Amino acid sequence: MSDGHGSRDGLGREIGLTTATVIVIANMIGSGIFTTSGFMMGELGHPGIVMACWVLGGLFALTGALCYGELGAMIPRAGGEYAYLREAFGPLPAFLSGWISLIVGFSAPIAAAAIAFSVYFLGGEAMKPWLTLDIGHHALVTFSTASVVACSVILVLSMIHLHSLKLGAGTQNLLTALKILFVATFIVGGLAFGAGNTDHFSQTIADFQLTGEGLAVSLVFVLFAYSGWNAAAYLGGEIRNPGRNLPLSLAIGTLLVSGLYLLINIVYIYALPPEHMSGVLDIGNAAATALFGDEIGTLFSLGIALGLLSVISAMIMAGPRVYFAMARDGVFFRQCGEVHRTHRTPAWAIAFQGILATIIILTTSYDALLIYIGFTLSISSSGAVLGLMYLRHKQPQRQRAYRTLAYPWTPLIFIAGNGWIIGYVLYSRPSVALYGLLTIMAGILLYYLFAGRTVKSDMDTETS
Repeated sequence: MSDGHGSRDGLGREIGLTTATVIVIANMIGSGIFTTSGFMMGELGHPGIVMACWVLGGLFALTGALCYGELGAMIPRAGGEYAYLREAFGPLPAFLSGWISLIVGFSAPIAAAAIAFSVYFLGGEAMKPWLTLDIGHHALVTFSTASVVACSVILVLSMIHLHSLKLGAGTQNLLTALKILFVATFIVGGLAFGAGNTDHFSQTIADFQLTGEGLAVSLVFVLFAYSGWNAAAYLGGEIRNPGRNLPLSLAIGTLLVSGLYLLINIVYIYALPPEHMSGVLDIGNAAATALFGDEIGTLFSLGIALGLLSVISAMIMAGPRVYFAMARDGVFFRQCGEVHRTHRTPAWAIAFQGILATIIILTTSYDALLIYIGFTLSISSSGAVLGLMYLRHKQPQRQRAYRTLAYPWTPLIFIAGNGWIIGYVLYSRPSVALYGLLTIMAGILLYYLFAGRTVKSDMDTETS
């Protein structure tokens, strides 16, 4: 490893603390905060409990960020969980985390954010399909105006990040600055000038009844919205002074976003009574319209769409570093481990992710993605934090530039919380959990396919 101008992966260390923090913020403030609060209100029925879930989610994300800070400072390489689990438990768990990142951690959220962008930019009518390819009574591929626009956005942003890290980081910083400015305007404008009502905070849905199932599913929605707190970890091979900048970026970014999320939800509840929030997908648009009227509400919808570009860009930037690391270790498509000769970016990995996200857009409904993403990512991130505890035990003398605050309670809380959510999703949403488990099983099969290919290649090399 080199902490100067490059890493041992061949990627340049060009990312400082500010850009790393921006990447965390951009990954976190995405489609989740603009789409999940309505679903949560439908599950919980009480504004106070909804707010409590957002507070709990922020604390939960912070425990994860503190744990990943130690892992990233200790193992400052591209790949995030993949690099950490490979160090702790070996290649198979590492591959599974990388496979989950490919499907669930990045490609599916990119697809979800791109769809949400299209809905906010074009309106809900754009989701109506104008061409569907069926097998029997099952829609295999669905084309709509929203899906075409979503795919186009992914293509353009992928080309920007493929061109160069400098152009990609500059675009990312600009989009994130505009997003934060918009969010701040939405919060201040909504509370100071909007036509809301504080009585909404004391109202409940008529048939309100809190259940463990509703709470667990709501926390899955919250974790989806908070996902991205670990974004800088995936670019560990490109961050300058990673022992300091990586943990700082994770903690600072997570704290800032947690505060913004609480304020945004206060604006939502101030704008809309619980009955009008329940089950609403484009909750930001509904709140803005209630606060400012139809014309200003439309402008705010466009602002939300602009903000979603930032999260799409951030995930397109971070995700390919995982597949790059896997390919470098010989357990993924070899081309994904190649660095572009001119641009010094993982070009094949970026292109591969873009194609997969496009396929998900054309074949998957939006609402099914949320619980699937939250459930499967909980398994992967819990494994990484278990790896932290294992490495503490296995390598107590290893140099650590940063140590997790309040260890071992911080990782134990994170693991226990994820375990509770995983258990409840298995109980209450078995069909969605099944897709998550099938994703993991497919990853195991692929691992042995790639591992066998690597062994054969090594044998052929020795024979020659």
